[in-house]
Amino acid sequence: MSDSHGVPADVDARLSHLERLVGDAKAVPLSASIMLNRSEVTEVVAAIRDSLPEEVTQARWVVRERDEILERAGSDAQRLIEDAEAERDRLVSEQEVARTARRDAERLLEEAQEQARQMRLEAEDYVDAKLANFEVVLHKTLGAVEKGRAKLRGRLDTDQLADDLDDDLDDEG
Repeated sequence: MSDSHGVPADVDARLSHLERLVGDAKAVPLSASIMLNRSEVTEVVAAIRDSLPEEVTQARWVVRERDEILERAGSDAQRLIEDAEAERDRLVSEQEVARTARRDAERLLEEAQEQARQMRLEAEDYVDAKLANFEVVLHKTLGAVEKGRAKLRGRLDTDQLADDLDDDLDDEG
């Protein structure tokens, strides 16, 4: 389950919690810095990190499911081909319908091969769609994490700028 941004709900909730921690943090007097509880922030970051491997597990499941679908499609195709070949052999063995049997068997073989190809293509399309959705979720999650980190870096850069300005003023005075 994900929100409107494609970020899984648990990751989104934990990122929101981290944003609230930063937003509600006490300001350090006479600076742009804030005070955060290290263990609380560390817990939230660890929880976010623990939430992300579930997406990776889902991707592995999708690949495994794709492999199983392809294997079943291959087995079904092989069975159809064997049935078609057996039917062809049976028909060919009868002298009076040998030519017709060959044509029918070849037609059955082509149909079986086409059906196998279609099954394989459908399985690959299904897995591709699942992986594309998973890719979108991961990109959005990474974007949200990068924005959060950039926001934190921006505040740290602002703190450094304020400290440099204070040092310059102290040097002049």
